[in-house]
Order: sequence, then structure tokens, then C-alpha cells
Amino acid sequence: MMRRRGGLVRAAATTAVVAGTATAVSGRVARRQNQKYEAKEQEAMAQDAAFQSQQEIADLQAQMNAMQSQQVQNSAMMAPQMAAPAAGTDVMSQLQQLAQMKQAGLLTEQEFQAGKAKLLA
Repeated sequence: MMRRRGGLVRAAATTAVVAGTATAVSGRVARRQNQKYEAKEQEAMAQDAAFQSQQEIADLQAQMNAMQSQQVQNSAMMAPQMAAPAAGTDVMSQLQQLAQMKQAGLLTEQEFQAGKAKLLA
């Protein structure tokens, strides 16, 4: 009868090699899966950040548009108010000029009255 050498020791060593190889392979597989999951998670976070940035930009643009339209309305309301005193002051100065010209003898009473009527019309 032929006897195998190292029967029990050899079986234990073979089992240890197989178990070690299985552990190494399963560890590599687990690391790869973790890397894939981390990459997907980072990609999702980047997409969320990009979406938030775009939304913030859109909100800021809407605020700027609202502010610009409000400024246009305010300037439209202020323009007639600012023009009215200038026009009133201009009329007053022209009337004073006409009166001075009349007093200096450069205008007759009829010319003065015509110029005054024209300014006040």
C-alpha cells in the first residue's frame, strides 16, 4: 500500500492556501465595490452642487431683474418731478427777463403782455 506523504499536514496546508486566497480575493472585491460606490456618491454630490449653483444663479438673476425694473419705475416717477421745478424756474426767469427788458425800455407794454401770455400758456 502506498502511503501519501504528509497526509494531515498537507491537507491542512492546502486548506490554508485556499482559505487565504479566498480571503484575498474577497478583500479585493470588497475594495473595488467600495471604490465604485464612493465614485458614484461623489458624482451625485457634484451634480447636486451644480444644480444648487444653477438655481442660486437663477435666483440672483431674478432679483437683479426685479431691482432693475424697480429702478426704471423709480426713475420714470422722478423724471417729471425733477423736470417740473426746472420748467417753473425757467418760466419765472424768463418772466423776470421780460420785465427787465420792459423797464429798460426795450419792450412795449403790448410786447411784454404777448411774451408773458406766450410763456404762461
